[in-house]
Amino acid sequence: MRFLLPALLIALAPGVCDAITLAEAQALALTHNPDLAQARLELQALQGAEMQAGARPNPELGVLLEDARAATRTTTVQLSQAIELGGKRAARQAAAAQAREQAAVALAARQADVRAAVAAAFFELLAADAQRQLAEAGVKLAQDAAGAADKRLQAGKVPPLEAAKARVAEAQARAELAQALSEGQQARARLAALWGQGPQAVTHAEGDAGALPAQPSEAQLAAWLADAPALQIARLDIARRQALTDGERARRTPDVTVTVGAKRDAELGRTQAVIGLSLPLPLADRNQGGLLEALRREDQAREALTATSLKLQADLAAAAERLRASREQARLLADDALPVAQTAYDTALKGYELGKFAFLDVLDAQRSLVQLRRQQLQHTADAHRAAADLARLLGRAPQDSKD
Repeated sequence: MRFLLPALLIALAPGVCDAITLAEAQALALTHNPDLAQARLELQALQGAEMQAGARPNPELGVLLEDARAATRTTTVQLSQAIELGGKRAARQAAAAQAREQAAVALAARQADVRAAVAAAFFELLAADAQRQLAEAGVKLAQDAAGAADKRLQAGKVPPLEAAKARVAEAQARAELAQALSEGQQARARLAALWGQGPQAVTHAEGDAGALPAQPSEAQLAAWLADAPALQIARLDIARRQALTDGERARRTPDVTVTVGAKRDAELGRTQAVIGLSLPLPLADRNQGGLLEALRREDQAREALTATSLKLQADLAAAAERLRASREQARLLADDALPVAQTAYDTALKGYELGKFAFLDVLDAQRSLVQLRRQQLQHTADAHRAAADLARLLGRAPQDSKD
């Protein structure tokens, strides 16, 4: 009898009705993710704030009665309108527009975060499904090996200790399968939680567990860096702070209030026009403190842009290096180590059947092959996590898998 490991070298292929693709998972998350709902509501709220920022002051209607006696009473009706000077309304509108634009970029950034989180969780589930399939194959192999050992024991070709070792190996394989099932359940829960559902909403992930994400070049990363959401938000914050500074500077210019009305003198029986103009005198308060605070906040926003840029470059470099290292390790295992391990296992198994090798040799070869396959899946999942981090930092959709 010859035992092969087909499940060690193929990816998961569940029924179409039971599977979810990466595109479907991302669409669900972008539609139903609670954090995205909050970001959309924040944008709508700031759209209202921008609308309100353009409102002009309401006029005031006043009525003044002099003397309670009707015969000698004087009644004055007047309408007052404040006129904003110094560009206060324009500065207010500019600040509100920048805040609204910040919220729009923050929403786009949050969408990129969700897409990246879905991609990472999806490939974790894909790897978990492959690990489960690998563990199931390991159980089947252990059962077959234990059966072969029992037959050889009955034939008197091996001592009882060798059959006992085979049963221990089978028990270990079952324990590893239970662990793989648990990890798969956790991965399903993490993925479904991104659109507010429980783990029962996801059965399997449809995809190639061995596919690796593309590695962007340094030139591509540099080109994408300028449009990263974190930098856009920081630049918009500077513009918003500048508008707020203009608003504080405009407050140093007093507003004018114009009054028009009519005054009716009951005793004289005549009506007189009333025209007035009022202007605050900026003697004690010229808004020096407010302007100074706004200027320092503007400087603070510029420093924040510098800090954000430096941190983003460091995070991008780290994620790109993690992606490169994980891709390289996964490919080395797939191209070099796994074929050698498969050959070693096949040789050991054939030799055991012919009585040339001990069962321990077969067991060691099997463990090495399974361990290498697990490492390859782990490095592949690490590569997808790193690619998702790059996509999140750059505000882009994760690149298509290759290789």
